[in-house]
Amino acid sequence: MSSVILSVRDVVKRFGGLVAVNRVSFDVKKGEILGLIGPNGAGKTTLFNCITGVYKPEEGKVYFMGEDITGLPPHIINKKGIARTWQKVRPFKKLRVIDAVTVGALLRCPDVVKAKEKAKEILEFIGMPKDKYYRLGSEITLIDHKLVDLARALATEPKLLLLDEIAAGLRPHEMDKLAKVLLKIRDELGITLIVVEHVMRFVMKLSERIIVMHEGRKIAEGRPEEVANNPKVIEAYLGTRLV
Repeated sequence: MSSVILSVRDVVKRFGGLVAVNRVSFDVKKGEILGLIGPNGAGKTTLFNCITGVYKPEEGKVYFMGEDITGLPPHIINKKGIARTWQKVRPFKKLRVIDAVTVGALLRCPDVVKAKEKAKEILEFIGMPKDKYYRLGSEITLIDHKLVDLARALATEPKLLLLDEIAAGLRPHEMDKLAKVLLKIRDELGITLIVVEHVMRFVMKLSERIIVMHEGRKIAEGRPEEVANNPKVIEAYLGTRLV
């Protein structure tokens, strides 16, 4: 379907005798924000790695905008329009903020001067204070590091953005700020988002649809309120009803 930007079909990823992702299938529609939740070890990050080319699945297919991208190298998948952030922030501590974002912009713009201008535009778009543009990575806070990671991913001009626990470690008011930025990315740039998250307050409020994984399998899918009251999800992960 033309409205589907990503299609995952029966993906399997094994590590020895461990099946980390077990025949997972789902579609992502253009312009939606999809939440992906589940307990630690459920296979969420491994699934991200299969989508972005870090791992090649043993079975199944990944289609992006109708094209089979299964097993392609990460840099090729990035060029095709998929970007991601990582579970743990990966700061360039010895680089200035502006230069760390310029690294991402160089994927599409080999001219360093133009890439740096693009980096400035993105930092302004996400609300990074201008007095921090020229600070070293070692001099900024956790929320700033999250925004730099996000800006660097945006600088590659993705159509689909995968965010792995981007709210982890943030205070409630910082999560609210981040949620506004993510909605702005979707609404103003037209970028589709998949958000892996353990902070239920954040992901349930942000997402239009939720997929739940447990022990490598997809066990539920639906609107946030449906998932929050699903008995299988409560037993495997939530422990109590949220809504």
